[in-house]
Amino acid sequence: MGKSAAGGLAIRRPTANIRRAETIVREIAQTHEVKQMRKLIVLLVGTAVLCVPAVSLAGTPTPAQLATQVCKSLRAKDGNKTFRMTYHSFAGCLGKQKSQSKQDVSNAAKTCKTQRNDPTFATDYGNGKTFNEYYGTNGGKGKGAGANAYGKCVSIIARQNAQNDVSAGVAAAKTCKSLKSSDLATFQATYGKGKNAFGKCVAQQSKTTNG
Repeated sequence: MGKSAAGGLAIRRPTANIRRAETIVREIAQTHEVKQMRKLIVLLVGTAVLCVPAVSLAGTPTPAQLATQVCKSLRAKDGNKTFRMTYHSFAGCLGKQKSQSKQDVSNAAKTCKTQRNDPTFATDYGNGKTFNEYYGTNGGKGKGAGANAYGKCVSIIARQNAQNDVSAGVAAAKTCKSLKSSDLATFQATYGKGKNAFGKCVAQQSKTTNG
């Protein structure tokens, strides 16, 4: 051992060992971070795959898909109690909504055909755009630009029609609840006393609201 300037024993500081230890710790930490990051990436990719919707919002919905969307919205907006009073079950809602959803898609198709053939579409509806430009999402100009325009149009308008169904159903349920609580005698005289009375009321009021 050497001596210090003061004549005492010098204390040898193991700086090299400390630096080596610090390096090892950093390497371990970095390796752990890489492993954790790889796990996170795998998890995120797996989650993304699971979250891809079964029905693309861009596609034209079938009446069955539209009815499902309407019933989910009605259940969310009405609340479970009112939803059960009206339809008894989700399947019951689908059964009642099926024909209306079919009509929603059919009406949307008719509207889109009319708009597509309208020479004044750009000025009357499209804010200066042609039917293909307004609804189409394919790039470029000309006919290819609007190859999916008709389908997009039907999808958009069918969903708008479905939203009108939801709004009408929610408003009808509120009207029927109010009538039942304020004038039970009139409610029962009009719609009966059975378990389907409230559903009959909502159906009738929905037609009135939806026209």
